[in-house]
Amino acid sequence: MSKDYYQTLGVEKSASESDIKKAYRDMSKKWHPDKHKGDKDAEAKFKEINEAYEVLGNQKRRKQYDTFGTAGGPGGGNGFGGFDFSGFQQGDFQGFGDIFESFFGGGQGGGQKREQRGEDLQIRIVVTLQDVLHGAKKTISIEKNVSCNDCSGSGSDGGKLKTCSECGGTGQVTRTAQSFLGTIQQSFVCKQCEGAGQVPEKPCATCRGEGMKRESVNLTLDIPAGVADGQRLRITGQGSAGKRGATAGDLYVLITVEPDKRFVRERNDIRSVVSIPVLDAILGTEIDVDTVHGSVKLKIPAGTQPHHVMRLKAKGLPELNSSRLGDHFVTVNIEVPKKLSRAEKKLMEEWKELTSP
Repeated sequence: MSKDYYQTLGVEKSASESDIKKAYRDMSKKWHPDKHKGDKDAEAKFKEINEAYEVLGNQKRRKQYDTFGTAGGPGGGNGFGGFDFSGFQQGDFQGFGDIFESFFGGGQGGGQKREQRGEDLQIRIVVTLQDVLHGAKKTISIEKNVSCNDCSGSGSDGGKLKTCSECGGTGQVTRTAQSFLGTIQQSFVCKQCEGAGQVPEKPCATCRGEGMKRESVNLTLDIPAGVADGQRLRITGQGSAGKRGATAGDLYVLITVEPDKRFVRERNDIRSVVSIPVLDAILGTEIDVDTVHGSVKLKIPAGTQPHHVMRLKAKGLPELNSSRLGDHFVTVNIEVPKKLSRAEKKLMEEWKELTSP
């Protein structure tokens, strides 16, 4: 049964891009692992939310998903009785793998040569609100497969390749078996050349013909301003190298925004609380307020009431891929003294008499 990504994000199939983006932000914030430490179900839910957004947040993937991706749900079926055909891309009928596996003893189907694309990798990066405000460069160390320098990624000493003797250069082998459906013929990726159709004439001694080797690599990542907590960034081609010169995988960077005890972030807006003496609330005053942009002056008007909210325009965080800034909202808390000196108490009593009807 395929996944209903719309249900995962809690939106209708007709939802706009902005609706999907908003739902993703709300859901990822609600189910972030940092808020549910040790809760495996919450961690799984968080992964499902990110997976759903990776599809619905991309116009091309969403269209493909709406056409083929659901079983018995929105956009799905196409009259095939609830089978999920989302994996049938470019002649790739891996969706029948479980059925054929019992007849052919495993193996991967395929009707054409396929390169051994490198593995996708994922890392977590912790950033501060200042990083969100200005963007940042983060240098990380990651262990991954890299192209072998000695053979330039070909896997062959001298760079020469020869036709695979197992598949004759087709990249696939065909097997036939009898089943309750009759005679079934299925093509599989050749295990010797792994679908490439060619193998090294003389395998490279360094990488043993793989065209890649394991190394620790330092990468400098550009974290854009405006990133959200729980957001996942994709860096194309920075995953593990593919076998024998095949395309490298991608690197996914999962963003965690470090909490700041002074502020509460709401999308691109910032909220904070300040406390002032009751006399300042009555008479009015001017105070310094911490913002992500630094300290700014805030004028408190006379007669300010408890829990009054004041707005500092454009003192919030930037919107991703935009120059627009959010606002900073300050909630004013009024401090009432618990103890008064005799002189203070006398003044308060005189004031009370003056204001009494």
